[in-house]
Amino acid sequence: MTFGEKLKEARQKAGLSQEQLSEKLHVSRSAVAKWETGKGMPDIENLKAAAQLLNVSIDYLLDEGTSFSVQSIKERIDLNDYEKGGRCRCKQDAAVLAKFPQAVQITPLIRKKKLTGFEKLLEWTVMPSFGAFEVAEQLSNKNTAFYLATTDSAQYFVSVTREFIEYSELAKKAEGKRFEIGEYVFTKAGYELK
Repeated sequence: MTFGEKLKEARQKAGLSQEQLSEKLHVSRSAVAKWETGKGMPDIENLKAAAQLLNVSIDYLLDEGTSFSVQSIKERIDLNDYEKGGRCRCKQDAAVLAKFPQAVQITPLIRKKKLTGFEKLLEWTVMPSFGAFEVAEQLSNKNTAFYLATTDSAQYFVSVTREFIEYSELAKKAEGKRFEIGEYVFTKAGYELK
């Protein structure tokens, strides 16, 4: 989605007309219309004010590759409060099940960084059997687990560490076995928690 499409969608979700948003931002209605049609961009102050007013992040509005509809919610947890067992292969599984009891499906995810053209070339020519970038990615995430939680009305991208559970509603439903969020590719694991 483009900046304009995201702005329009967020404005509509907030129940505001272009006129109402323009009044709150102290700009003309035509300015809002230009932003939404991609014929203009707000200055940084109006961008900050619009993001706050519409309850979305600036990153969400500007990053055309993101898939989140609202800001992430991050909550402190103690992973020791959860027990693995049943379908839960680890304490992170148990934490996600406890957070989303209403979910109709919870799928663990495997994360891989999308390599740049240079990184692919380097991986292929210098380190073809080693997979250095993949190993580095796994080491940097060894204590973080990723999930896709689906409820009747929404789908959430969830990450769990020893101290936090963080989740964001996806703006567009993740279909298929693989999907992308930003600079990462996520693959659904071979099992489900629910």
